[in-house]
Amino acid sequence: MMASSYNAKEEDGHHSGSSTHGGTGAPKNKKPDNTAFKQQRLPAWQPILTAGTVLPAFFIIGLMFIPIGIGLYVTSNNIKEYEVDYTGVEPNSPCYDCANSFTWNSTTPCVCTVNFTLTQPFESNVYMYYGLSNFYQNHRRYVKSRDDSQLNGVQSSLISPSKECEPYRTNPETKQPIAPCGAIANSLFNDTLELYYSQPDGNTSKVTLVKKGIAWYTDKHVKFRNPGNDKDNLTERFKGTAKPVNWMKPVYELDPSDPENNGFINEDFIVWMRTAALPTFRKLYRIIQKKPDSTPTLASGKYFLKITYNYPVRSFDGRKRMILSTISWMGGKNPFLGIAYITVGSICFFLGVVLLIIHHKYDTRSNSADIPN
Repeated sequence: MMASSYNAKEEDGHHSGSSTHGGTGAPKNKKPDNTAFKQQRLPAWQPILTAGTVLPAFFIIGLMFIPIGIGLYVTSNNIKEYEVDYTGVEPNSPCYDCANSFTWNSTTPCVCTVNFTLTQPFESNVYMYYGLSNFYQNHRRYVKSRDDSQLNGVQSSLISPSKECEPYRTNPETKQPIAPCGAIANSLFNDTLELYYSQPDGNTSKVTLVKKGIAWYTDKHVKFRNPGNDKDNLTERFKGTAKPVNWMKPVYELDPSDPENNGFINEDFIVWMRTAALPTFRKLYRIIQKKPDSTPTLASGKYFLKITYNYPVRSFDGRKRMILSTISWMGGKNPFLGIAYITVGSICFFLGVVLLIIHHKYDTRSNSADIPN
């Protein structure tokens, strides 16, 4: 290693900013002040890379990253995941008729059923996601099309939403303000998914799906609030507003059976409002909680998924799917991080070996050349 430092002494014998001896009318000197900072004389430190420092660094990084990568990769592979595509594009798909007949203007829901088999039991809590493909939630105008003040329960924003919500700011017919306004809320995912287990004895049992606890705590308790006084009826608090254009029901009917999950604080709505960064994404839909006894949360066997098909995707060539997954300490199934660690560690270790061979070879030649005859 090499280090250098200088003393910030006056080299000129006078301050560079003072006027010259030519009189009061003489121009001022434009030379920077004679300080260590402005004259670039601050202490400097520059590393000198040698074989003794570089080679151990490569080997240490390689020996650290490879085991970490293997651990991450094995942990990711131990996560169980099952995916069911129910878009209905293929003619033999159970949801083919729904996909071709249902539109945003449809008033009658279309129901279809998809059968599948789990070959392995799912232990611990199981998380049910819905996934969309070719849906660009990261578009700039789409991301901006919301009113956070309205979602936070501000009464003035409820009556007069932000102009960022255009063209979903007011109802085109009644001219009433839309609550919630904007393109994000207007495109809310509203398929209904129900899971059933076909027992070996021929009976069918419905799997209990927990709809609360799927949103972030800060979103649920800080960013999203219903307007008005909590003592008032929710219908009265949204009086004078219109539902989004593509919604089948107003916001105060999202979950009438549970006041803590209705209106702007509905967790399905909150999850959707957190936009995804990529066009293919998944969002948490329900939680299947672990049973108190030792039986699996989802036993292996035959299941069927009952879908109320309310969300058309053929207009933008999208796809829909349902995902069942367990999680670990590192989250959901994602082998990329483990592969990245293994790759970087292997490259560093390989470069360390190559540089060690080169150093040994040329260092020997150098020592031989210094021996006198």
